[in-house]
Order: sequence, then C-alpha cells, then structure tokens
Amino acid sequence: MSFDQFDLHPTVLKAVLDAGYTTPTPIQVAAIDHIIDGRDVLGCAQTGTGKTAAFALPILDYLLREKPAHGPRCLVLAPTRELATQISESFETYGARKIKTAVLIGGVGQGRQVDALRAGADVIIAAPGRLLDLMEQRLVDLRDIDILVLDEADRMLDMGFIQPLRRIVKVLPEKRQTLLFSATMPKEIRELAEDFLYDPVSIAVTPVASTAAAITEEVYHVHQKDKPELLHNLFVSQQMGRAIVFTRTKHGADRLSRRLEKVGVRSSVIHGNKSQGARVRALEAFRDGSIRMLIATDVAARGIDVDGVSHVINYDLPNEPESYVHRIGRTGRAGATGTAIAFCDVSERPYLKQIEKLTCSSLKVAQV
Repeated sequence: MSFDQFDLHPTVLKAVLDAGYTTPTPIQVAAIDHIIDGRDVLGCAQTGTGKTAAFALPILDYLLREKPAHGPRCLVLAPTRELATQISESFETYGARKIKTAVLIGGVGQGRQVDALRAGADVIIAAPGRLLDLMEQRLVDLRDIDILVLDEADRMLDMGFIQPLRRIVKVLPEKRQTLLFSATMPKEIRELAEDFLYDPVSIAVTPVASTAAAITEEVYHVHQKDKPELLHNLFVSQQMGRAIVFTRTKHGADRLSRRLEKVGVRSSVIHGNKSQGARVRALEAFRDGSIRMLIATDVAARGIDVDGVSHVINYDLPNEPESYVHRIGRTGRAGATGTAIAFCDVSERPYLKQIEKLTCSSLKVAQV
C-alpha cells in the first residue's frame, strides 16, 4: 500500500511524499481511514511505529478541508516537552506549514506560547501541567476543539497526570473525536478510554521483532573533546557502510560535520533549521550511498525510514532513555544485523544508567 491510496488532502499528501515517505507503517494503515471517517480510536502502539503520523495526517486533512473556527480545533496532550516538540514538528512538516500550532510546555517562559495562541493556533500541543496553568489564567480557549489526542497515555499515568487529564477533558465539547494511544493498556488506561471514547475502533500494533536479537550494542567511555576523533577512527576502521550519528543539538550536528569534513569524511546533516528541500536532498544522498554518514537530531530524524543502516552512533546520549531505543531501532532491520555504539562522557553517565535500567541490560564496554 502507498500513501496516495488514502483520501488525504493534496497538500498533506505532497508533504508526505516530499519528506521521502512512500509506504505507510502498519498503524498508519490501520488508523488513518478510521480517523478520516471521524471514529474514536484506541491505539496500542509503541514509539517508533509511525504513530505520530497515524494521527497527524488525518487531522491535518480535516483542518485543511474544514472552514476555520474561532479558536483551536485540535488538542494533543503529551507527557513530556520533548515529545510535544516532536509532535509539533510533525504537524508543521506534514501540514506544509499551512496549519498554525502552539506548543504549551513547562520549563520555559510562557510568553511566546501565549503569543502563539493569540496569533490564532489551529492545533494546541501541550503537556497537561502547562495547559492547566494557562487555563487557570484564562489564556487558552478550548471551546472549539473538535479533536482530542492523548499520546503515550500510559506514561502520563506513570507521571501522575490522570487527574489533570480529567480536569482538562471536562471543559472540552462533549461532541468531539477522541484518539488515545498507549504502549501498554493497564486497567487505569482502559477505564480512561471508557470514560473519554465513544464506540472506539481498537488498534494494536506489535513490534516486528526485538532489536536486541539483531543489534550488537556497545559503549565507549570517552571525554567529550575526544569524541570527534573516536568517531572518525571507528568510521574508518570498522568500514561502516551506512551510519546515522545522533547529536543532542542542531549546532552540535553542524559543528561535528565541519570537523569530519576537515579529515576527509563527508556527511549530510538534518535538523530543525534545515529547509525541507535540504532535508530531502540529504536523505536521497544517504539512501543512494553517495553519503555514508547522516548526522541528525532526534526531532529531525523522526520518521526516517532507510534500509541497510549498518551502524547507529549515539554521539551524545539522549536524556530520555526511550530515545535511545528509538534511535538504535534504525539498524538491524528486516533480518539484517546492525551495530549500535554509544559515546559516554562522564557527565552523561546518569543517562547511561537510565538506558540500562529501561532495557534491563548492561551495554558492553568497548576499549578506546
């Protein structure tokens, strides 16, 4: 199946194809048509299954076809500011920047967020805590919400957000479409679904295989300043076929690419400051083998679907352990083997402990 078989708005379809996607994932196949039809959806899916596009594409289709309302028409609730930011970038990419979003998250000042609301946001993507703060200040209007998305509901449960969720949903219009996604379905989430959803379509997507069986994982304990040289040496000595290198920041990605260029290693870079055209060209060069190293941030790399990736390098360890699992899942696909290498500065050791706790395994320590 291909994306052009969905009845998506031409703007959305073009944005998807321009981003380099041709084949929908199983959850996208299962969910998109139901969401377009206006059905409530209860989806059991883990990170890395294409879940965000499964709800973002049909929502954008709806927003582009319907007449604008007085206030925001879609509310997406996510447990963390990192996930909220990633969802926002997906909406902006697939909506070809014709849909306005407001990201409401803690940890930063609310001034720009309020400005985004006042500028006429079509979609609000929020962490429950910050949204409640703005609701109490009467700075956000939810009266025109047609679609509610609860993403990673089980994580919101773990973080104590269930009562805040109920407070938020209480002020929303009763007549709305609700989409709930969760990696697991404990009793509390099923009860939440019974309260919030009406006659939902249930969708469950099981991961194709455990990454552990196909991927060799190892960690190098290395000072931050020595990481560029180590990366260069490994890239050459291991004769890496096709490698994705993850950095924490956009500037870090650019800086690393320039340093590698000086020692003769060509790379492509994708991050939020790159234009869509530059992103497409970078992916094409990576796919056709003219560039063997792709340097990316987590947000920009979401949705990259490239077969034959031999190595994933965690140049900077992520501060959320789930991101590590998502990163390394880009190698060892379709029965092939892959190698995942982590660079760990002393300041990143707490992140390494979180990763090993989540994966219930210790990474093999490699010698520099």
